[in-house]
Amino acid sequence: MCPIYKFPQINLYMSNFCCNFAAKLDNRRKKKPDNRINEEYNIQNILNLITMQKSPLQIARQAYQPKMPVALNGNVRLVEGAATQSVADQEEIKKLFPNTYGLPLITMEPAPGEAKSEAINVGVILSGGQAPGGHNVISGLFDGLKRLNPNSKLYGFLGGPSGLIEGKYQELTAEIIDEYRNTGGFDIIGSGRTKLEETWQFDNGIEICNKLGIKAIVIIGGDDSNTNACVLAEYYLQKQCGIQVIGCPKTIDGDLKNEMIETSFGFDTACKTYAELIGNIQRDANSAKKYWHFIRLMGRSASHIALECALQSQPNICLISEEVEAKNMTLNDIVEQIVEVIVDRSNAGLNFGTVLIPEGLIEFIPAMRVLIQELNDLLAQNEEFATLEGDDAKREYVKSMLTPASCALYRSLPKGIARQLTLERDPHGNVMVSLIETEKLLIEMVSKRLAQLKAEGKYKGKFSALNHFFGYEGRCAIPSNFDADYCYSIGVNASHLIAAGKTGYMSLVRNLTKPAAEWLAGGVPITMMMNMEKRNGKMKPVIQKALVELDGAPFKYFKEHRAVWADSKTSYIYPGPIQYYGPTEVCDQPTITLKLERGAM
Repeated sequence: MCPIYKFPQINLYMSNFCCNFAAKLDNRRKKKPDNRINEEYNIQNILNLITMQKSPLQIARQAYQPKMPVALNGNVRLVEGAATQSVADQEEIKKLFPNTYGLPLITMEPAPGEAKSEAINVGVILSGGQAPGGHNVISGLFDGLKRLNPNSKLYGFLGGPSGLIEGKYQELTAEIIDEYRNTGGFDIIGSGRTKLEETWQFDNGIEICNKLGIKAIVIIGGDDSNTNACVLAEYYLQKQCGIQVIGCPKTIDGDLKNEMIETSFGFDTACKTYAELIGNIQRDANSAKKYWHFIRLMGRSASHIALECALQSQPNICLISEEVEAKNMTLNDIVEQIVEVIVDRSNAGLNFGTVLIPEGLIEFIPAMRVLIQELNDLLAQNEEFATLEGDDAKREYVKSMLTPASCALYRSLPKGIARQLTLERDPHGNVMVSLIETEKLLIEMVSKRLAQLKAEGKYKGKFSALNHFFGYEGRCAIPSNFDADYCYSIGVNASHLIAAGKTGYMSLVRNLTKPAAEWLAGGVPITMMMNMEKRNGKMKPVIQKALVELDGAPFKYFKEHRAVWADSKTSYIYPGPIQYYGPTEVCDQPTITLKLERGAM
């Protein structure tokens, strides 16, 4: 079953690995399962590990030892700071979270003696989309708990938050954890997008936790998932059920950050992965000299990924959604901006280039946002629309129901894009922006405008375009050294917050532009990051998203240099593959965004 490698040390590793897991499987099969679903998952998980074929890089990467802040390498003491308040809507947030509002900031400091605590059972949940480093958060949490007390146990809830309310779980043993260290993906226990909002869900969770003796839950997720963590922590305190809740900051989009959270994990790896691909495309464009590449990048609510990839690869054009909104730009304005660069480069004999487009761009165009909102309201639970057959009938129905301005815009769109705007909605009833192929829309509109200019004698070049969407390519990449270190530290830090009895906190690691040993660990109350926003027509407490700041250092740097990147002097950077081994200045660097924000460039 095991692959044969040319390397003796790898053969030995795989031989021992298979023998150990075969014995483990035999022992498990002799046991009487107390939960058929969980036992089947146990057995399948072990079978997967036994038969798993691994590349030399995978095996070598498992041996990587993450670096940590000095404070987390031994015993710690928690130092509490001043009381906190939410970033906005203080009175409303305080009323909704009377037990977790106003908690102090926490800093971890080295302490004498050995790190010890009472044995505790902890549950962990992966929530939302995948992000590189999630497995290392779980590894750090496991190691931290076992170091504090070897008798502590870690349970993974399967398939995201639904695993908690449906009682689907897996005890995470050392054998399982060791197979996922420094790996990408969320496949150790799976993830999901179930929202924890209903009282019956909370009560089901209490019942499952009591059954397993779980006294703390760690939720690894983005802003919505950590908002759920805060709601859960508040409910468990009200019920006095003795279950703590700790959050961890995850999202490749980079929009979960603030004065305390410097970056969410996964952003670093995803941007480096996308930047490598962009660099490869730019090298090809500079070689073939005949294609314009329109590249859409993940990031619905903010343009952090597009901006960081631009800083790393220096494309000819990068659109920033927040700037489009601030300048009240129309779709035609954006097209004219792109066309101007294409014509200028063509006049210099360069009929090629790259354009980076944030996934959520279309929602930041003011007129498009109005149209999308009208469509959201029109199509929400619209039985009449659902009964219509054929795209033409649906298109005519929509046009008849829109306001004149939105109807005119809708009619101007290519039929394919117009259709995508009326497709299936997300759980909030909104347009699924990831399904809208903005890059194809821009290619079509740019092509038409260039044809007009050619007819007028104002453009003599050739325009051939290719479209790309980089999304899933980066979400489960093997984590960079930065994310491997950062995530492991977040997990270990979470174990100390649990041991100290804290709840309603997010695991905090800061000072990230310094070497890992100088990072600062602690905890930030989740309520400190919250404000009130309208969701599904109702005002709800949520963690405030961080958009690209147009007066911030990263955007200012981009703005100062983009004209040079656009002109006839090709200024491409080719970042190459993520580097795992080599000099520190190559392997362990954080994103350019983070360095600029912290004044480290």
